[in-house]
Amino acid sequence: MMFDYNTTRKKLILAEYGRNVQNMVQYICSLPTKNERNRYAQVVIDLMGFLNPHLRDVADFKHKLWDHLHIISNFKIDVDSSYPKPSEDAIHFKPAPLAYPQQRIKYKHYGKMVELMIDKAKMIDNPERKQQMVKMIANTMKAAYVAWNKDTVSDETIIKDLRELSHGELQLQDNVNLNRVDVRQVNPSNRQQRSSGGNKNRQNNNRNNSSANNRGRNNGGGGKRY
Repeated sequence: MMFDYNTTRKKLILAEYGRNVQNMVQYICSLPTKNERNRYAQVVIDLMGFLNPHLRDVADFKHKLWDHLHIISNFKIDVDSSYPKPSEDAIHFKPAPLAYPQQRIKYKHYGKMVELMIDKAKMIDNPERKQQMVKMIANTMKAAYVAWNKDTVSDETIIKDLRELSHGELQLQDNVNLNRVDVRQVNPSNRQQRSSGGNKNRQNNNRNNSSANNRGRNNGGGGKRY
């Protein structure tokens, strides 16, 4: 006895309609007269709409069903339709691959955006506005450092990295302090792990206390009843 596996069958062109619809479309293509093909094609169109009711929410869903009918038939079906036959080239059009940006980032934990911000800050002529921009960049670098390394960082390290990235053109004033960054706020996963660990410890303690109480009641209940 030979079994009919999907691997031995023809590939489903549009799987959402199923193999029976595809077989019916192939049968329509084999009919000798156009009148028969038109009559059966309309029945299959109604069936396709019934099988995919979500297409009714799509604008001009009848047009989409007829397009799918042509696609299922590999554009071989010869029927009269109220809509133009879709182009096979348009359906199988392969877009050009997107070029991946090949940009070298000196400090990956700061990201490319920080480097772009530094380039913009260099072009600012107003000293006060430029200093505000430098402070904002330094605070952004500090938050990015903590988020990436999951550890605290000194202001001196951020100032040194900022000076190096800007080739010495951007420097913070001596009396400026950067914002304090809490590792727990930047990395909530650490807080969740600690919280879950604390909950597990409390659950273990509760189970241990419950077991001890049960043993105490059992030991005390072994005496005589009066």
